[in-house]
This record gives sequence, structure tokens and C-alpha cells, in this order.
Amino acid sequence: MTHIYTKKVLAHFKHPHNMGRIAKPDGVGRVGNPKCGDVMWLYLKIGKNKQGKEIIKDVKFETFGCVAAIATSSMITDLVKGKTIEYALGVTKEKIVKGLGGLPPIKIHCSLLATDALHEAIYNYLKKQGLRVPAQLAKTHERIVKETKVAERIGEHLGEHLH
Repeated sequence: MTHIYTKKVLAHFKHPHNMGRIAKPDGVGRVGNPKCGDVMWLYLKIGKNKQGKEIIKDVKFETFGCVAAIATSSMITDLVKGKTIEYALGVTKEKIVKGLGGLPPIKIHCSLLATDALHEAIYNYLKKQGLRVPAQLAKTHERIVKETKVAERIGEHLGEHLH
């Protein structure tokens, strides 16, 4: 099955922005998609802006996945780098898809993986700092944990059949 990707998607795939790890990150989000097997890690370094608000000073990702998974990972880092945590929590899959000039409908789930990784990294940061976790973020975290466990079980099951 072939997918038609925009030039922007292919550019982010071929030359991803902010790929890699952050040494001693302030927050880490790890998510997996049980449908396709894509896995993403997103790392945050938090700082403060001139107004004293917490911002995402640096963000990097590592993704094991398809063209769309890597492109959406790259795009989300561009969208949130230098922005406040509140702003980052408001980034939607629609904003990622729009930033990439569109995705094939069958690949839209990849943009949800990117937002989930970001939400998990922010959740992880807030918990480590002993800060209040917004109710919606806590609810999102619960859903992500369940989905990631399913993805891990599928991966283990596939691994048993491959050996």
C-alpha cells in the first residue's frame, strides 16, 4: 500500500528536527501504538522565560516507526520548543497534521502518538517536581498507560513467534 506524503512530511522524515536524547532530561514521555507498533520517546528540558513562566527550553525525540511517525515527532518538537507548558498541552494532532500540510487518513494516528509522547513527558516532569497535574492530563496519562501496555504485550507476543 502506498501513501502520498506532502513535501513537508518527506522533508521532516529525511531531515528530522530535534532528533536524539537530552542528557538528564526534566521530563520523559514514552508511548507505543498497539495498532502499528510505532514507539516514541520524547525528552524535555524545562527553563523559565523572562516572565518567570516555565517553558520547554529544549525538546528531542527518538522514534521507531514509519515516515509519518518520524515526521510528526519532528513537527511536534518544532511546535513546542521555546513555548510554555500550557501552550504545549494545547497542541493537538490537528495542529501537527496542518503543520505538515496533511497526512494520509490511515496515518493520522501517528500524530496522536506525538501528542501523547509530549503529554507523557509533561506529566513525568510535573510528577517529578511534585507539581499539580491538570485533571485532563491525568486522564490522558491513564489512557496512554493502558495503550502502551497493550502495545508491549503485542510486541512480546510477536517476539515469541519470531524466535
